[in-house]
Amino acid sequence: MDDKSFISELVEKAKVAQKELATYSQKEIDAIVKVIAKTVYDNAEELARMAVDETRMGVYEDKVAKNKGKSKTIYNHIIDKKTIGVIGKDETTGLTLLAKPVGVVGAVTPTTNPIVTPMCNSMFAIKGGNSIIVAPHPRSQKCSAYTVDLINKNIKEKGIRCPENAIQIIRESTIAKTSELMHTVDVVIATGGMGVVKEAYSSGKPSFGVGAGNVQVIVDDDVDFIDATAKIIAGRKFDNGIICSGEQTIIAPRNKYNEVIEAAIKNGAYYADDEVTVDKFRKTLFIDNMLNKDVVGQSVQKIAALAGVDVPSDTKVILLKAKGIGNEDILCKEKMCPVMATFAYDTFEDAIKIAQTNLDLEGKGHTAAIHSNNNNHIELAGIKLTISRLIVNASSSTTAGGSLTNGLAPTTTLGCGTWGNNIISENLDYKHLINVSRIATVIRNAVVPSDDHIWLK
Repeated sequence: MDDKSFISELVEKAKVAQKELATYSQKEIDAIVKVIAKTVYDNAEELARMAVDETRMGVYEDKVAKNKGKSKTIYNHIIDKKTIGVIGKDETTGLTLLAKPVGVVGAVTPTTNPIVTPMCNSMFAIKGGNSIIVAPHPRSQKCSAYTVDLINKNIKEKGIRCPENAIQIIRESTIAKTSELMHTVDVVIATGGMGVVKEAYSSGKPSFGVGAGNVQVIVDDDVDFIDATAKIIAGRKFDNGIICSGEQTIIAPRNKYNEVIEAAIKNGAYYADDEVTVDKFRKTLFIDNMLNKDVVGQSVQKIAALAGVDVPSDTKVILLKAKGIGNEDILCKEKMCPVMATFAYDTFEDAIKIAQTNLDLEGKGHTAAIHSNNNNHIELAGIKLTISRLIVNASSSTTAGGSLTNGLAPTTTLGCGTWGNNIISENLDYKHLINVSRIATVIRNAVVPSDDHIWLK
């Protein structure tokens, strides 16, 4: 069977399933959503092991934490939300809001997140009464397919009403099949590299994509440096740095720079500022101006060995002092491994300039982080930086995608706005996969202002 026929068959099955899902009650829909989340939560260890073994990236313990954390956090966030029928009435405006499915969702998922992204997108799709077809990265298709199979198995074994083929996945995934899928479904979610996102936007179908990450981290002079660097390092080392919201730099005040670096070293960082050592890492991390695929999601020890540099065995992250900002040093780009670049600033405005210059090189629209107790500085960073989210006094890696301790929607797909060539500048969630119809009635006792009154405003 050729790719076009193969995908056409999947989509036709998905359409049949979606038509049935559209008749389900909110309670029935939510029952399916719970099984999706609970399956990943209950099988976190097995799925994490499969992901590490197949992709040869990341850290088993961190993937277990991610499987448990994302499943419970997303479920907790969406389970009480209305997505079927009337979802809101506004007596003031006279509007009644009704949610309706978008149809068949095509979800392209990355090798860096082969378990929770299929889970997350399936939860969002089903929550809105949609069916979904997952297109996994070829390098992680086995563990992704197993996850989907396990979810469908548990739905049946628990006696949960759910149409067959509501959640499907492409077997023997290829670029050609994924491309065909994106051109055939009703809505596309593209979570992955910029090539995949561009293809989605070229499919002619409504698409939600992501932008490149390059999280700039500003450390203010009024914080506990031990605490701040502990959070930064925890974020950078999580899953060997493959998360797009992971910290990429430390931008520290010049008059406290040494104190910040010393605090980082106490928290397990290896620091290099001599150009010979830094250049060894630079040439290992980037080849022909591109990130070396052999360092993605790899450990500090492997990266140091590739660079020919001896580091302590208990090193958590590598800190490299950059020789410039933006295009003056390739270390200012995203590094999908536990390596960070460091910078010193004189004024807080300088810190913002450094961060923005690096974002202009790569990562504009994604995320930045700040460790500060100065509300004016926090607000200034939020105003000046071209980012969709600013993480304050927390690990960006594990909270930018939403957490139980902040107000961001839990997700695995982080929109980057027009800065990152995306349609949304927020975390993608269930509300992006429903259409909303509005019934407009005449507002009771509406006071119609005169022309003069309107133009006095």
